[in-house]
Amino acid sequence: MSESHSSQPNGDHNLESTQLIQLLFVSTTVLQQALDLVTNVFTHDGQLTTQSKYLPGSTIGKHLRHARDHFILLLDCVTGPEPYVLSYDVRSRNTPMESSLSEARDALTSAVSRLKEFETSSPAKMDQVMTLNAVTPFAQSFATTFGRELWFAGLHAVHHWSMVRVIAGELGISVPEDFGFAPSTLVYKGSDAALGKAKI
Repeated sequence: MSESHSSQPNGDHNLESTQLIQLLFVSTTVLQQALDLVTNVFTHDGQLTTQSKYLPGSTIGKHLRHARDHFILLLDCVTGPEPYVLSYDVRSRNTPMESSLSEARDALTSAVSRLKEFETSSPAKMDQVMTLNAVTPFAQSFATTFGRELWFAGLHAVHHWSMVRVIAGELGISVPEDFGFAPSTLVYKGSDAALGKAKI
């Protein structure tokens, strides 16, 4: 009896660690997709700032910055002092990464590095309680967890990558086949892409 009681907490810990590693894998993979674009696909800064014809006010640079910001705001929150109060509405706009490929590479590389640090020494657990403040446009406050927000940041980025895909198409730029598709869609299609199968 005592043996089963002592093993249960360890089993829960191992499950939580596995879930966190899986979410971190998804998040780093999604950000790496954007990093690959600004490193190997886009060729000049103007491609980041060209206004979309179909998505008024949208540019590739704005979508990259917006999605990356969500990860940084989340990581900054859980590495700061408690209580953990998060708001995705507090963002810097018109930052250098929106208009410079080199700045975009640096910003995305930094975000990936910060996420990878969490793989070995995460300061927050999956079920770490947080408060999310949002403007909807009404001021709202929600109870949430670090794991839920990490999941959201990854899927939110994929949503914006789909719009990057549209704008890239307007510019005659081809992007990888799996870019901008949700993992659930890739799994349904039987894709061999990194996010198409449970490989970890």
